[in-house]
Amino acid sequence: MPLPKQTYTTLIKQHAKRLGFEYCGISKADFLEEEAPRLEKWLNNNMHGEMKYMENYFDKRLDPRLLVDGAKSVVSLLLNYYPEKEQNPDAPKISKYAYGSDYHFVIKEKCKTLIDVLKEEIGDVNGRCFVDSAPVMDKAWAQKSGLGWVGKNSNLINKNSGSFFFIAELIIDVELEYDGPIKDYCGTCTRCIDACPTNAIVEPYVVDGSKCISYFTIELKENIPTDYKNKFDNWAFGCDVCQDVCPWNRFSKAHTEPLFNNNSDLLDWDAKQWQEITQEVFSKVFKNSAVKRTGFKGLKRNIDFLK
Repeated sequence: MPLPKQTYTTLIKQHAKRLGFEYCGISKADFLEEEAPRLEKWLNNNMHGEMKYMENYFDKRLDPRLLVDGAKSVVSLLLNYYPEKEQNPDAPKISKYAYGSDYHFVIKEKCKTLIDVLKEEIGDVNGRCFVDSAPVMDKAWAQKSGLGWVGKNSNLINKNSGSFFFIAELIIDVELEYDGPIKDYCGTCTRCIDACPTNAIVEPYVVDGSKCISYFTIELKENIPTDYKNKFDNWAFGCDVCQDVCPWNRFSKAHTEPLFNNNSDLLDWDAKQWQEITQEVFSKVFKNSAVKRTGFKGLKRNIDFLK
């Protein structure tokens, strides 16, 4: 007769797949010993720029047991967002992950459903879902559970499907069967480092967040430093350059999540339409989008910076 942890592990992976997650891997909830000195060094070198929230909850970032009482397992989930169609090449660019509905809401709904199913089938499960919403090192956990390796561009790369994935975690108080990490397949490739328009990948596996186009166009609330003029490669919200050039993304396939489809004519907009965008149009087109994070004024600032 199978042990409960085998049964529960199979159950979780089956339901994750049913909910649309392409990959599901599981790790033991424990202290992230290898990541601790790396995170400390990254923060001490001020590579988080104005993202001061990265300094908070240092201990919780490294130990999921401080986030969920009695935590035994971290369930890592990957949801593909690679689009079937991309933007008009002449237009200011936004990251592919922002084409459709805000992923936070889409994934949280799926995770909530997953937890509800576990409570029905396992019983009294104590757990929480995390999608960029708390101090959880999602890429480290996904790597530990064998869903890919963290590449030289600091993104999680899956050998079969590339890196255009959202990562979510369930931290639960149920003991499960644990997956192990896989090897790093970056090899001698340096395409992401060579292609970064602002030289934000300062060395293999180290990204200076304060030099990243995503940081400037989303996180930075002040004016963008003039030193970076003409270095944005026409990106107005986020940046996909280090993923677009990654050889492993030749295996990317279009997602199957309807909420990630763009339901407006946004992808067909030309440069003029972007430059003339009004508050009213912004509010309508980006009502359920991650682009709302930068706000109308922020997006206008970014577009003007590209001129």
